[in-house]
Amino acid sequence: MSDRLSSQEFKNMSDRLSSQDLIKLEHTYGAHNYHPIPIVFSKGEGAFVWDRENNMYLDFLCAYSAVNQGHCHPKIVKALCDQAQKLCLSSRAFYNDVFGTYAKYITEYFNYSMVLPMNTGAEAVETGIKLARKWGYLKKNIPENEAIILTCEGNFHGRTTTVISMSSDPDCRVGFGPYMPLVGPVCPKTGRTIKYNSIEDLEAVLEANPVNVPDDGYLKKCSDLCKKYNVLLIVDEIQTGLGRTGKMLCQEYDGVRGDIILLGKALSGGVYPVSAVLADKEIMLCIQPGEHGSTYGGNPLGSAVAIAALEVIKDEHLVERAASLGEMFREAIRQIDSPLIKCVRGRGLLNALVINEGVCDKNAWHLCLLLKSRGLLAKPTHGNMIRLAPALTIKEEDLMRGVKIIEEALRDIVAMN
Repeated sequence: MSDRLSSQEFKNMSDRLSSQDLIKLEHTYGAHNYHPIPIVFSKGEGAFVWDRENNMYLDFLCAYSAVNQGHCHPKIVKALCDQAQKLCLSSRAFYNDVFGTYAKYITEYFNYSMVLPMNTGAEAVETGIKLARKWGYLKKNIPENEAIILTCEGNFHGRTTTVISMSSDPDCRVGFGPYMPLVGPVCPKTGRTIKYNSIEDLEAVLEANPVNVPDDGYLKKCSDLCKKYNVLLIVDEIQTGLGRTGKMLCQEYDGVRGDIILLGKALSGGVYPVSAVLADKEIMLCIQPGEHGSTYGGNPLGSAVAIAALEVIKDEHLVERAASLGEMFREAIRQIDSPLIKCVRGRGLLNALVINEGVCDKNAWHLCLLLKSRGLLAKPTHGNMIRLAPALTIKEEDLMRGVKIIEEALRDIVAMN
């Protein structure tokens, strides 16, 4: 007689557990690769989440911008449920009756010829790298195994082995070598580091040797240089795209059209893992059958969800909302008189509050814990910065309520010193 619990017994047990019980279970049985704020989500709707004890919070992280459309958007959830009752997975060994429609929809939506469907953001980045390399060998006659992918210093594109090889962040890299050669912010031909926002660094490298360049900053000048030297520009819009910064794609601020576009996160509204790589035919068709793929990429469930998620962005004017609410938010934060605020910066509803270190003995983590106790959820990044990225569907009064909570928390944390 087995003493293992049945699935129903597990569910019954889980229903009785408190937040602290569940945190303890996760800490005991789950890998320790995250350091979460101590709250257990139980329900989400729009700009809000609820914990196990039914306390309500404003979500100002939104799963790192995966939930632009708000938690559990009814149209996206309906698309998921409707499709799940018909067909979930076919693999790309066969055709299914949803992916073709999705492929036409997303390519016309963003004005690119073709899409290569994947699941996670890191997969999209890896796919973009492979696609650019293949183009370099076939179209540019780069000698085999000599294609170079350049990034800028301080980037973050994911955590797979290839992607961390492109990073200069020690938290991502240390202890995970050896690293992939010929990718990253240091040109292997010259040893020169491409610093973020330094067009001089990039131009010096391109003059020394033609390369393939993925970049997420100073885009117009980068794009011009890439055109000059016949180099592909890969634009990672996984977090900045889909309305988050007040444009459908952040590259639009500089009037740029990347050669390869990477999408993910809010491409499914946080309902299902969906990512995409967009490019025109002369680039995309460099990859032939059998050279790249994914069992789940382009599956009917993800395809249906992505169509619904993109429709919500357009139908509910979320790009315009992000632009106007973002201006309002930054102006309201700038009006807060606190020695802890160094600056607030951002575009649309992707913003960072930079904390003055040394003003008191509390840091950004302590401030986020205090915000949580007041009903607002955010997470520190890079030590002294707090990312503030609510759902693009948030109401103006709820956004201003969030500003009020931030103001009160800043006042109280200074008083605690």
